[in-house]
Amino acid sequence: MKSLVVYLGSFYIFIGTVFLLVPLIYLELGRPKDLIKAFLNLSIGLILIIKNKTIDESFFLIFLLLTILVVLYLVELFKSRWNQLTDKEINKLTTFMEFKNNLSKILEAINLGVKNLSKTLNFFNFDKNNRNISPKKWVRNDKNDNIKV
Repeated sequence: MKSLVVYLGSFYIFIGTVFLLVPLIYLELGRPKDLIKAFLNLSIGLILIIKNKTIDESFFLIFLLLTILVVLYLVELFKSRWNQLTDKEINKLTTFMEFKNNLSKILEAINLGVKNLSKTLNFFNFDKNNRNISPKKWVRNDKNDNIKV
């Protein structure tokens, strides 16, 4: 039974990974709640694998039924999303170029995130912030200096 709990935990980790990767690779299939579902599935899987020695036999049936429910939910979910796509989108998704374009978008987003992170880390470099990058210029006209009262 302990090995079956580990397999169920691995299954939940796999499902969580699918919920993370499919919306990242194919943006048309993703919805905002997928990240929450992915987190829940990953956490269930990790808890099952870590706590497999403390689970009683009575919980085995509950986890098995929950797994069957999740499988049925996933089949229904992906089937309905695929049917909502237009023929043009389906043809576009089945090409290798679309997969390559989506992966390049992900890499661009990661690069942008790394650049933004490095900018925030440069904030802590106080010596660089104290230097004046461009000197200030005087912008008032000489006519405004000779105001008569």
